[in-house]
Amino acid sequence: MTAIPTQRQDSVTAGPFGIEHLLSESRAKLARVSPQEALALQQEGGLIIDIRPQSDRLVEGEIPGALTVERIVLEWRLDPAGGHRLDGLHPDRPVVLVCNEGYASSLAAAQAKTLGLSKATDLAGGFRAWKAAGLPVTTNA
Repeated sequence: MTAIPTQRQDSVTAGPFGIEHLLSESRAKLARVSPQEALALQQEGGLIIDIRPQSDRLVEGEIPGALTVERIVLEWRLDPAGGHRLDGLHPDRPVVLVCNEGYASSLAAAQAKTLGLSKATDLAGGFRAWKAAGLPVTTNA
């Protein structure tokens, strides 16, 4: 039986860029949006990109009209100059990245800006905030 790991209490010296620092730096580059703002951007032609694993999408549902790109290939699909980019992607098109709770999507959105997507951001609170706001969700049930 595999035990659930507990939070480590080791006194390890952190490097200069721990995850909290990286998350803070990433979010400083973004104009994060609420669920209602994300919906408005989508209705105005922006893209919502769901980076959650398929297992999460199957259990919790999806945002109607959102594109799904799992995190493992995200940079290749979001490079506006790359050969594997999403159709319709260009540097000035609004792109809202969505994860479960708005942590991984902040990191991904900052990376998307570095790749050249000037209007990339993420959904504050992630998919769960969208669902809690009562906005449309599709399910496989």
